[in-house]
Amino acid sequence: MKPVLRVLIVEDSEFDAQMITSVVRKSGYDVVAERVETAEAMEKTLREKKWDIILSDYNLPTFSAPEALKLLQASELDLPFIIISGGIGEATAVAAMKAGAHDYLMKGNLNRLAPAIERELREAANRRERREAREKLLESELRYRLLWESSPDAVLLMDSESKIHFANPAVETVFGYKQEEIVGRQLRTLLPEELRSPDARGIENYLRTGEKTNIPRVVETVGRRKDEREIVTEVSFSHMELQGERRHVAFIRDITARKKAERELRENQEQFQVAREIQQRLFPKSAPALEGFDLAGVTYPAEATGGDYFDYLPMMNGNVGVIVADVTGHGIGPALLMAETRAYLRTLAANRDDIGEILTVANRILAEDIGDERYVTLFLGKIDPKARSFAYASAGHPTGYVLGPGGEIKTLLKRTAVPLGINPNAKYNGAVNVPLQPGDIVLLLTDGIEETMAPDESFFGIERTLNVVRQNREKPAREILDALYRAVREFCQDTPQLDDVTAIVIKVV
Repeated sequence: MKPVLRVLIVEDSEFDAQMITSVVRKSGYDVVAERVETAEAMEKTLREKKWDIILSDYNLPTFSAPEALKLLQASELDLPFIIISGGIGEATAVAAMKAGAHDYLMKGNLNRLAPAIERELREAANRRERREAREKLLESELRYRLLWESSPDAVLLMDSESKIHFANPAVETVFGYKQEEIVGRQLRTLLPEELRSPDARGIENYLRTGEKTNIPRVVETVGRRKDEREIVTEVSFSHMELQGERRHVAFIRDITARKKAERELRENQEQFQVAREIQQRLFPKSAPALEGFDLAGVTYPAEATGGDYFDYLPMMNGNVGVIVADVTGHGIGPALLMAETRAYLRTLAANRDDIGEILTVANRILAEDIGDERYVTLFLGKIDPKARSFAYASAGHPTGYVLGPGGEIKTLLKRTAVPLGINPNAKYNGAVNVPLQPGDIVLLLTDGIEETMAPDESFFGIERTLNVVRQNREKPAREILDALYRAVREFCQDTPQLDDVTAIVIKVV
């Protein structure tokens, strides 16, 4: 029988929630999941149902991970809280972890989800056991040994000379010694002098004198197992009177896995920098000059490099393609996938005039390379400068807009098919023809603009976006984009970007 895992998913996208559930189910759990996207719904289900773990998107239309975390903490439930986001910066992630979140992952890379869940479930169980143990320790000294027997941490009872008088069963898990092997030995058997940190060297003095003057509350040091393997440990101490004699209790936890995760996070930061450099080199340096049209495109990358992409494509018969796309995830993988997508589209556009055929072939090729973890939302438009016409197809990309001379919305450029890379057999038949008149403005963008957050955690939104374009519609396309970015930065009060900001403006003149 598979273990049942009750998962509360804070997510406004049913598609993303299903993807997360599928990954967890494939890792060997019988998943019972519920999706919520408001504070009221989360508060109700926390009160009425029992959950094992919470997986939360960071940005929702009327809710957010920080708010969800506060609700969880207010409920006094000790549940693992993991953030799964498509566009969260490192600074925001660190702040969330400091606030109480247990881990964060990128939506585009869910390989770590199953190990993270298993680790945090273990940590939650450990916390419950430690909490129960500490509460019972206060009730009666006579129950100390019984409680220590069930502790997941290695627990040692020592005298003032560091001699071990008791060791719980977890000592074998942490250090490889059976209880009877370690009793009677010195603490230095497990924390050898040559491996100990400067902080740890004051431990023996504390055991002799009881003074913690130079010892932090928790000491991080290196331990040595019976098999000579080194581990990173976290050691905390307390003392007690037992049969009239002073005794010291050491709680020792193996934090090797946690330190490895921290090291991997630092390495990811280096990868982000490389990915960002790759990404920036691929964006067009300038827009093509087209009679009757004024084009401009920009991207402002977030600190954590994403997969935003825009481009202008030379096409057959003198036509010009415009692309705005978003590859799921952050880091090297999405940056390389963006480069691959760009190369395919440029090659296909040089030999094909039909937008649907271009996307169909690109999708088939990308689906073979991407696998199940990533996909690409992409808007491909085609400008015919001779006929002064515009046609498009949208592979799951956010809605684009055509504004009339007065700023009114004339046309919504909605999605016409699923994102690239999900279904290798998907067909992107035909393109939607959009009539354009002088004075019209076409706005294409990724979700980084409308999902920009202010310090009060409100979103910039599409209405603010369109109003900025309306207010600046008499200006050149590039100045409209500059005004839009300034408005976004003023709105968030220059806090770090959580996602790339990418847009194209096409003015009909």
